[in-house]
Amino acid sequence: MKKAEYTVDFASSVDKIWQVVTDNSNYAWRSDLSKIEVSGGGNSFVEYTKKGYPTEFEVTLKIPHERYEFNMKNSNMTGHWTGIFEKMNGRARVTFIEEVEVKGILKQLFVKSYLKSQQKRYAADLKKALGEG
Repeated sequence: MKKAEYTVDFASSVDKIWQVVTDNSNYAWRSDLSKIEVSGGGNSFVEYTKKGYPTEFEVTLKIPHERYEFNMKNSNMTGHWTGIFEKMNGRARVTFIEEVEVKGILKQLFVKSYLKSQQKRYAADLKKALGEG
């Protein structure tokens, strides 16, 4: 498995960030997605890229304002995503961790840099959604 970790500080509160990150019915702030279909009472969802490529997600842990985790899979990979939310003097720090197993040797060479770029985009989109960017 390949692992990528990205930590970002926010001016917003953990509560506000948590609300945006865990509300899968509101995805308009995500520049990489065309839609999300939520099912299973919110514990399952499918994200679609701008080109229509689907990735399935299953929530595995949700500790409000502290930790959010899910398994993910699509035709190219399987993996696990973790978001760790920390309060810091009225501000917040969030660490995003992705661990994935990709299909195909060539993809394994580039997956870590791809994950890092995706994490940076997600953090930038989130900052913008929170009015910080």
